[in-house]
Amino acid sequence: MAGAEMGQPSLVRAVGLLSLTAMAVNGIIGAGIFVLPAVVARLAGPAGWFAYVAAGSAIFLVVLCFAEAGSRFETSGGPFVYARAAFGGFTGFLAGWMFLLSRLAGFAAVSNGLAGYAGHFWPPAAAGLGRLSTITLLFALLTFVNTVGLRQSVWVMNLLTLAKLLPLAVFVIFGLIALDPHRYAVSAAFQVADLREAALVLVFAFGGFEYASIPGEEVVNPRRNLPIALIVATAVVSVCYLLIHLVAQGALPDLAASEAPLAAAAKVLFGPAGAGLMTLGAILSMAGTNSSSMLAASRMVYALGKEGPLPAILARVHPRYRTPWIAVWAFALLSWVFAISGTFEYLAVISSLGRLFFYGATCAAVLVLRRNPPDGRRYFAVPGGPVVPLLAIAMCIWLLTGVPASQVKAGMAALLIGALLYGVSRLPTA
Repeated sequence: MAGAEMGQPSLVRAVGLLSLTAMAVNGIIGAGIFVLPAVVARLAGPAGWFAYVAAGSAIFLVVLCFAEAGSRFETSGGPFVYARAAFGGFTGFLAGWMFLLSRLAGFAAVSNGLAGYAGHFWPPAAAGLGRLSTITLLFALLTFVNTVGLRQSVWVMNLLTLAKLLPLAVFVIFGLIALDPHRYAVSAAFQVADLREAALVLVFAFGGFEYASIPGEEVVNPRRNLPIALIVATAVVSVCYLLIHLVAQGALPDLAASEAPLAAAAKVLFGPAGAGLMTLGAILSMAGTNSSSMLAASRMVYALGKEGPLPAILARVHPRYRTPWIAVWAFALLSWVFAISGTFEYLAVISSLGRLFFYGATCAAVLVLRRNPPDGRRYFAVPGGPVVPLLAIAMCIWLLTGVPASQVKAGMAALLIGALLYGVSRLPTA
């Protein structure tokens, strides 16, 4: 299970700064923002908008660590590469392994969510054979695009990014005009604990920026462009999330009770067509997220096959299309099975834990990598010495303390499976 075969075609560096930023934005903005305003309102009431500021500030610490670690490397793998360089192959593989499990869960869940939203326009899509057909069509299209070329994948991803942002931009721009300032008064009964719970939910909603760190071998000047893309994308999404919540809170007096808050708020602001606009926005948003997810996850499979311990065949590059086509198909097929079978609940349980693991590993890796710079070239350095990485690690631990024991056990089981896979890969071959 060594690396890829020598002499095979190489990947193409075709992902520029704009596309890399779009990849990070696509990773963050998925289906969550279309329901989160109601969840935050239930937890924190009128002070919910504070939770967006707190969550955005907290996740920005992790983003800065990814920016510094990513500016040191030009290879694919993101957290796998960072953790391996700092702590060795075993920890690196576990970071990559947990990323893959997290993406399997996310891809399957988002695909089912997309089918549900598609039912607004075509009711059979939400259940039965229609659901199967919708999910299969989505997988087929994304698999085809990711197989035939990186540039095609990037074009589709950029198009979906623009398509998902336009409805949200319309919602925010015209919604700000109709804001009711009386709905932002903080109640005297406001509890800091409620804000923490709401911020905890939102921190995971800000996840997905790490997608941009994975395809290093296909990024133009990754040492320079990755830090810029991560920081810009997180800043843009943070402002976008906050404004969306403010509009929803201003438009809906019963925001906390709404099951589809953006659709309901858009209906108040724009009439029945507004609900349709937000539903379409949700579909495009989820399609864009899965587009970025497939690109990132397949490159992680490629990296684990190239460097081990997964089979080297996963790192083969198509001689014509210059894509890791076997990795693309392997991830797509496994995700499709979970999506149509509904057995992805276990992976969904450990998805957040997996994210915490490779977030923490990357933040810790920054502290170690600073002792031994990989070469003499310049890289992005987070100011403040060890303060930012330590605060980011502390945040990951703090979030972990709020995870139920049953989910911790599931996460530990996933880590054990990864450890066994790594051990088997290191057994001597005949």
